[in-house]
Amino acid sequence: MHSSVRDLVTSASAAELPAYVYDLSTLRDHAAAVRAALPPAVELYYAAKANPAPEILTALREAVTGYEVASGGELAHVREAVPGAPVAFGGPGKTPDEIAAALAAGTERFHVESVHELRLLAALAARTGRHARVLLRVNPPVDGGAPDGVASALEGVALAMGGRPTPFGLDPDAVAECLRLLREPDFGNLALCGIHAHLASGLDAEAQLALARRIVAYAAGLLATHPVPDAEVNLGGGMAVDYADPERRFDWTAFGTGLAEIAREKPELTLRIEPGRALTAYCGWYATEVLDVKHSHGEDFAVLRGGTHHLRTPVTRGHDQPFALLPVEAWPHPWPRPATGGGRITLVGQLCTPKDVFARRVPATGLRAGDRVAFAMAGAYAWNISHHEFLMHPRPRFHYVG
Repeated sequence: MHSSVRDLVTSASAAELPAYVYDLSTLRDHAAAVRAALPPAVELYYAAKANPAPEILTALREAVTGYEVASGGELAHVREAVPGAPVAFGGPGKTPDEIAAALAAGTERFHVESVHELRLLAALAARTGRHARVLLRVNPPVDGGAPDGVASALEGVALAMGGRPTPFGLDPDAVAECLRLLREPDFGNLALCGIHAHLASGLDAEAQLALARRIVAYAAGLLATHPVPDAEVNLGGGMAVDYADPERRFDWTAFGTGLAEIAREKPELTLRIEPGRALTAYCGWYATEVLDVKHSHGEDFAVLRGGTHHLRTPVTRGHDQPFALLPVEAWPHPWPRPATGGGRITLVGQLCTPKDVFARRVPATGLRAGDRVAFAMAGAYAWNISHHEFLMHPRPRFHYVG
């Protein structure tokens, strides 16, 4: 934790908590290191869904090639926050109004998820006189007997979005149908520029490279039958973030070295990645106050101001959110200060549900009411995916330092 974050958390009054604190200098340094680890020719897009705060988007601008959005709302938001930056529009279930707005905004790329979506995009482009560049999001089969271990890697992750039945992307027969349609005159306003594939999240560098080689081989074979000038292959995101061990980071150096080898083997293809969580998770903290420490049937519980309606990540992923304890010596009440009686405690929020848990039976010796807790790795899929209005507690404050 940078001193500027610690000072802000410890100096805030109780009424100023909970609060999100984002360390923008840490974010810029991390993004620059990621960019430096990648081959210069590999494009780096940021998946805005991970954290769309304008301050985050702006801090990333120097390191990233562009931004990936997954809704019309994200598209308008990113256009306003970082005007002029390249944008790719992905995600399933695009509505006609969203597609029309994206066409009107001059969106650089569309990641097409279905035959129907391709037809809709073509019709709207023709009707408005707009043109669009298209990447087909593919869901290729994954051979469990392959030596690269892709199938086993996909089986071991919580978020697998391809290589199996899924609402995401196009199966091979649907890809063939899209390629056929793109040759027809009614689709003349669309230009195929490449292939997109995002099959899983939570893979380490070795597994990501195995997946990248599989995707590139599939795309190269496909594009050999349907030649595309300056073809692109978007390898997606999903780089692993380890909440159990925050110091264990995705090996960007090894990943970059592997991508350089792939690029040398396929110089005719432009490679692109679009990480989200792996770029921003480490820059954010959710800071709050211990309201009470309770003992129940032999276990200790710390009730914190706020809850998982602000930081939903540990509930959705089923993990203990890493945290730092920041003692506060002042105690304003005349009665004894509630404190943990043992070495382990469960950290919960204020919500009326037993699922409102940040971390279970974690070491927190000496934790007392009035102390501060700062949850780390809260820079991605935290506030923006949480159910803010449940019980109508006050919203957290937001601070950007560095």
